[in-house]
Amino acid sequence: MGRQVGREGAGETGVVETINAEGAGPVVLACEHASNVIPAEFTDLGLGAEALESHIAWDPGARAVALRLSALLDAPLVAQHVSRLVYDCNRPPHAADATPAQSETYTIPGNAGLTAEERTRRAKFYYEPFRTALAACLDARLAGTGAPALVTIHSFTPVYFGMPRDVGLGILHDRDRRLADALLASLAGESGWIVRRNEPYGPEDGVTHTLADQALPRGIDNVMIEIRNDLIADTAGQEKVARLLGRHLQKALAAPAGEMVAK
Repeated sequence: MGRQVGREGAGETGVVETINAEGAGPVVLACEHASNVIPAEFTDLGLGAEALESHIAWDPGARAVALRLSALLDAPLVAQHVSRLVYDCNRPPHAADATPAQSETYTIPGNAGLTAEERTRRAKFYYEPFRTALAACLDARLAGTGAPALVTIHSFTPVYFGMPRDVGLGILHDRDRRLADALLASLAGESGWIVRRNEPYGPEDGVTHTLADQALPRGIDNVMIEIRNDLIADTAGQEKVARLLGRHLQKALAAPAGEMVAK
C-alpha cells in the first residue's frame, strides 16, 4: 500500500502543494524531497518499511524545517508529496537517478528495468507538476512584489556507505554563488556548527538541478541548504535549525550583492 509520513494537505494535483502562496517575504522555498509517500500503484516499489522510512525515500525533517521557515520568513513553499524513489524532483527526466534502481546500499526492485515510456510517464505525473508549481510561484513574485531568492531545503544522512559525516550544514550553489557566499560569511560567526560549501554533495553530483532550472534562467538569487538529519530529528531540533537559517538568510539577503561567477 502507499506509505505516508508527515504529510499535510494534498494540493491541486495530489503530488505537490504550495503553502503560503501569498507570502510576501524575500524568499520562495522549495522542498523536493518532502515526503516518502509511495502511490498505491507502485506497491512500495518492492521495499520494506525500514527502507521507506530511511533517507533514500525522502529527506527526513526537511519539510518541517521548510514549513517553519515559511512562517518565519513569510515565504511561499512548494513541497513535493511523493517519494524521491518514484521520481526525484531535483533531477531532470534524462537523469538515471531521477528514478533510481539503486540508492546507497538499497536496491529498488520497482525501479529496475524501467522502459523509456515508464520513465517519461513518471516525469509527466510527478516532476512536471512540481516544476510547474514552482515556476508559477516564482513568476508570480517576479510580476508582483519583485525578485525573490529561491532557497531549497534538504537533509542528508549522518552515515553514508558506512562513513560518518561531520558536516552539519551544507551550503550549495551552482554557477551563481552570490547568495551562498553571503550565507557562508554570515554563518561563519556561529560557533559549534560545521558548515561547508558544496558538501556533502555538489553540482558535479547533479544535486543543483532545481537551482539551475528555475533560478539561473530568471537571474534570481538562489541557494540549496543541506542539513544533517540527526540535527532535525525532533521538533526542538527543527525549530532550532529553522531559526538559525532564518536569521542568517535575512542577513545574507541584506548583504551587498556580488556578481555571478563560475563555480
